[in-house]
Amino acid sequence: MSNNTTLASIIIPTYKECGNLKELITRIFAAIESEQGNKQQPSSLTVNNTEVIVVDDNSQDGSEEVVNEVGKTLNARIIVRKTDRGLSSAVLRGFDEAKGTYLMCMDADLQHPPEAVPAMFRALVGVNLASAASSPAEFVLGTRYGSGEMSVDKNWPAYRRFISKTARLMARPLTPLSDPMSGFFAITREAYERAKRTGVNPIGFKIALELYVKAGIKKHKEVPFAFGVRLFGYSKLSSKVIIHYLSHLRELYQFSFPYMHYVLALLIVLFLYIAYRFTF
Repeated sequence: MSNNTTLASIIIPTYKECGNLKELITRIFAAIESEQGNKQQPSSLTVNNTEVIVVDDNSQDGSEEVVNEVGKTLNARIIVRKTDRGLSSAVLRGFDEAKGTYLMCMDADLQHPPEAVPAMFRALVGVNLASAASSPAEFVLGTRYGSGEMSVDKNWPAYRRFISKTARLMARPLTPLSDPMSGFFAITREAYERAKRTGVNPIGFKIALELYVKAGIKKHKEVPFAFGVRLFGYSKLSSKVIIHYLSHLRELYQFSFPYMHYVLALLIVLFLYIAYRFTF
């Protein structure tokens, strides 16, 4: 354990998400507080040893003021990046500045339920609802595929479902994770530092997949959750995001299977064609 009093650090990368931040942070700490002292759901996570770090790409939409106000009563702070941009690099910045032994990432749009945070933590440290003696993991993924089928709000667009499922299939040779596209995950600091020594590439949005592969994770767990529809802000999915994802996949395939990237090139062409038909 680290020498400070912070056990868990929750990183929230943001851009133009002001409307969600107060509710998100408040619900995170409320979920943690509601489980403190619950003998059927034992956990060492408390509101006093948890920090929330918002890493914002200079939104200038009031996000800084909202987090600073919430931070007067809850352990939350914001890092505003004036030059750097990108979701993955924002997550890495937050992890590097975090004080916790355990690191968690979640989106700011409330599509990742804050109420699932304690369960994610229990899975990481080795405590679940059935037994306080379960073994710990190096990596925990929040998955939309807990029942085998994608669990999302009925109003989630069909083309988004299709792109998500296709992208998931393209990543399956790299990892046994059921939902490698998820941005809701937790990792031990030890595993994170191991990934950094290997060399972490912050390209694109799928930093969970990057860290899982580069850290050489041996034991992971998954926590099912239902993916909601955002209330404020807007989706960041675009043709640029898709291209970054494909470039990211290529790099990871070269890292994991040095001679297999030629096969991936054919898959990329097919995916680009399908994505183009659905998004343009």
